[in-house]
Amino acid sequence: MMNYKGYIGKVEFDDEQHIFTGEVINTRAVITFQGSSVEELEREFRNSVDDYIEWCKEDGVEPEKPYSGRFNVRIYPQLHQRAAVGAKMLGISLNSFLIKSLEDELNLMHI
Repeated sequence: MMNYKGYIGKVEFDDEQHIFTGEVINTRAVITFQGSSVEELEREFRNSVDDYIEWCKEDGVEPEKPYSGRFNVRIYPQLHQRAAVGAKMLGISLNSFLIKSLEDELNLMHI
């Protein structure tokens, strides 16, 4: 994965066309890029992000920020209760418990 100004790019190799193709994966906006070498891919990734930010500026809209750190989660009541009890048992807030749980799971996935 690539990171530039907080925008994360995921890259794949197209073995038919022999090029790298990439997409910014942490926004709803569609931001893509491609290159035939690692250097070109990195440059085009940065250019695509900069172009997106410039386009937003020219259009008078705020560029979509890569995640605000806030999101709502809907879970069933029994899981909510178990999480709240787990947090109390550890002596931490429910928010801290959920952050820890997400971090633990993502670490197992090496993300």
